[in-house]
Amino acid sequence: MAIRVNKQQRVGVFVDVQNMYYSAKNLYKAKVNFKSILQEAVKGRNLIRAIAYVVEAQELKEKSFFDALENIGFEIKAKELQIFYGGMKKGDWDIGIAMDCIELAPKLDTIILVSGDGDYKELIEHLQRAMGCRVEVIAFGRSASIKLKETADEFVDLDRSYKKFLL
Repeated sequence: MAIRVNKQQRVGVFVDVQNMYYSAKNLYKAKVNFKSILQEAVKGRNLIRAIAYVVEAQELKEKSFFDALENIGFEIKAKELQIFYGGMKKGDWDIGIAMDCIELAPKLDTIILVSGDGDYKELIEHLQRAMGCRVEVIAFGRSASIKLKETADEFVDLDRSYKKFLL
């Protein structure tokens, strides 16, 4: 059930780009329409910050993708892909996203986390309990953690209107 939106709410949108990219690729063999996701997230409320967290893999297409995100209205936070001895690669923003959510929470009424990663469950609980924020999660339901769905004040399942959220 969707909750009625208070247009006076100050919202922050925090997008785990890698999580969304791989969910869309694996589920639909498509790319994410981040503009539609931002519109869905804000729903006419007062947007304070929209941050997209990306991992740089030094590919040529990245610059135009990052520019497109900025043109939509996102601030970009980027970190380089770590490549370890033996070839293992790692590039995630879990701690960075968590820290930004906690630091910005006093300026926000609602935090919108765009990710299906279950590692954010404890962050959501902290934002609700200790920071007094409403927390909404937006993700593709089929690849999102059940823990996130249960913990969030509202879960927006992109699978329900997936064509709207894909390019």
